[in-house]
Amino acid sequence: MAKLLIVEARFYDHLNDMLLDGARTAIEEAGHAHDTVTVPGALEVPGAIALAAETGRYDGYVALGVVIRGETYHFEIVANESARGIMALTMDGIAIGNGILTVEDEAQALARASRQVKDKGGEAAKAALAMMKLKEKFS
Repeated sequence: MAKLLIVEARFYDHLNDMLLDGARTAIEEAGHAHDTVTVPGALEVPGAIALAAETGRYDGYVALGVVIRGETYHFEIVANESARGIMALTMDGIAIGNGILTVEDEAQALARASRQVKDKGGEAAKAALAMMKLKEKFS
């Protein structure tokens, strides 16, 4: 049994609850264990994963959060830099599923977070599990 860490940027509680439900369900259905930590925003997710990876306690990571476009350039910075940070960690061999939603509005976020519609939390967990298997194959 593997152990995953879910790192969530909790900014929109109702949306994060949906993403978490999907991620936890996917991990548990695959027969694995998980912990969850919360960070202030999507920009902090890669840093939290990097800190946790140094401990060696986890086999994989699921990044969750929601970034909704606003009126300023801040959306692009948060969306791009959180993705860049996660990608840099994956290039270092860390198994991560990226479930940080970057959307135009809340309706898009609701559809993507819902387990009944797009289940992006579950998809991110499944991506982390797939990358864990690939890492094991190459070890």
